[in-house]
Amino acid sequence: MGTLPHVSAPTKAVVLLVALAASAAACGGNAPTIVASHSPSPSVQASPSTQASASPSAQASSTPQPQPVTGAYALLVGNQATTSYTVSLIGIDGKVAATVQASTPAQVSCANAAAALVSLPVSASNSRAYFMDAQGVIRFLAPNGDTGRATSVPAPTASRRSMFAVSPDDQRIAVIVDDFTSAGAATRLYVEDLNGGGNHLDLFSQSGAYTLWPVGWHGTNNLIVAKVASCTQGGGPFCCGPLELHVIDPATATRRFTIGNSPSCVIAGSPSPAGAVCESTSNFMQATVLNWTAGTVRSLALNGPTFAYLAPSSGMVAMVDNNGTSFTIGAATISGMFACGWIDDGHVISGGDAQHQPRVATVTTGAVVPVAAQGDCGGRLPGGL
Repeated sequence: MGTLPHVSAPTKAVVLLVALAASAAACGGNAPTIVASHSPSPSVQASPSTQASASPSAQASSTPQPQPVTGAYALLVGNQATTSYTVSLIGIDGKVAATVQASTPAQVSCANAAAALVSLPVSASNSRAYFMDAQGVIRFLAPNGDTGRATSVPAPTASRRSMFAVSPDDQRIAVIVDDFTSAGAATRLYVEDLNGGGNHLDLFSQSGAYTLWPVGWHGTNNLIVAKVASCTQGGGPFCCGPLELHVIDPATATRRFTIGNSPSCVIAGSPSPAGAVCESTSNFMQATVLNWTAGTVRSLALNGPTFAYLAPSSGMVAMVDNNGTSFTIGAATISGMFACGWIDDGHVISGGDAQHQPRVATVTTGAVVPVAAQGDCGGRLPGGL
């Protein structure tokens, strides 16, 4: 699943859309990496009572086979500024189904005052969450607590970061490797089998001020990548996350559709199986809901820069501003809750930290329950777009 940039924890005076991108520390240069998420709150670590080991020994001699989930789960990803981080799966009831911990990939910079832009080190299939550790090892976590090693990618360093997206059927993995310099990033995209790395395809490479993130898969024959600035010094709405989405052939990298239109209509929230929302940058007063063939579904009126998240299949849009979360149809505004994504068509989740606990809300009633975990939104299960 795709992500939007991290912003600081919600307060009464939160400047949510002045820095839709990065925490104040990251944009100010105190942290060399801006790790993208779409949660209004940073995270620290998840509840230890449900923690599962992510060590290599967790991989049994017979690795459990992936089983598509029967329910829906949110994926919360812990703070990327600490030496280890947590990955938690949250049900629509707000309960933590499973949690795992991993070493945090190295901070990466653009070799100057600019911060490197990278996505969260996670992905989701229709069965499992996948997460990367500091050595580039990718492991999985299932809602029943099963965990183990899946594959590995080029290890993170102070100037390199690998980002990945696993196909919905757990068969293929798309990997983008960025080598950051003061001039931007050298980008390389490849796709291979998740199990064993076979059928390897080197699909694309480029260098410059823009790079790509692997956002997810629409089915098994459409790979979604995001156009993103390679580096940033922060500032301005939507400075530090996906600008537009490209639907490409995972066998050739041929672009099939473009979702959004940078710089005039930039992506305003993480995509869903129904598509994505882009927001006009001329005055931030209008957004457009787009499907995966770049068709316009509807237009929305806004009152300024706003996060906008499209529900998986209902057509409802959650809109998040400094006051809370509102919806296009059939639901009341939830004041003070800054949603960062949908779990299913009836529930949204907010990220959070020790000061601002994550919560799950039922959109039809506005009922809110706390979550005994911390982190930024990193997607959902099932994870196919």
